[in-house]
Amino acid sequence: MSRSVDRVEYPGTKLDVRWIRALCLHVGECVRAEGEVFAAGRDPWCEPDGAAAQEVLEIVRRCPTGALSAAPKPGEPDERPDAENTVVVSNNGPLYLRGDLEIEAAAPEWEGVRFRAALCRCGKSENKPFCDNAHEKAGFVDRGAVGERGDETAAPTGRLRVKRIKDGPLLVTGGFALVAASGRVAWRGKRAALCRCGHSKNKPFCDGAHSAAAFRAD
Repeated sequence: MSRSVDRVEYPGTKLDVRWIRALCLHVGECVRAEGEVFAAGRDPWCEPDGAAAQEVLEIVRRCPTGALSAAPKPGEPDERPDAENTVVVSNNGPLYLRGDLEIEAAAPEWEGVRFRAALCRCGKSENKPFCDNAHEKAGFVDRGAVGERGDETAAPTGRLRVKRIKDGPLLVTGGFALVAASGRVAWRGKRAALCRCGHSKNKPFCDGAHSAAAFRAD
């Protein structure tokens, strides 16, 4: 096991598992998985040789934030993006993205956020544009309903790019489906400005409220 300030690597014979502290929201998908790969309270808590490489990779892919990623040895399976890009508007929480992602401000060593990411929409994260669970202390409330339909003919495929607008929203370009917290595919399109200040009256979309709220973020 090797450590850096922000990254821990767990070596295995068929693949290595990497964990990025700054991205982890402790959702628990890994430790609740059946088997011996992850175990809360164990040191080390990850044993990549605890299951077949494909099973380990499947568990890693459950991580919704990209905090976990896998580096396979030659000949072993590697992670591929989901066939369709999705953005889930969670209940009182972040935007969960999955697909072929290109997120501005992602560090090069954060391999997992090429496929999975959790982005702040309460405006309080200290790790913007990524979520750090600040919405819990901030009392952010939005149930994740989506009222608009967008372009229902748009295919949610290809590279999905996320750019930060200074002191403003997240600009998302590329085909994607927006999923309400209820699980309903509510909107499809190729371009949207999504609120990240927490003040829009038209969440998850930006309505310009960041200006009146004096929101500040790179």
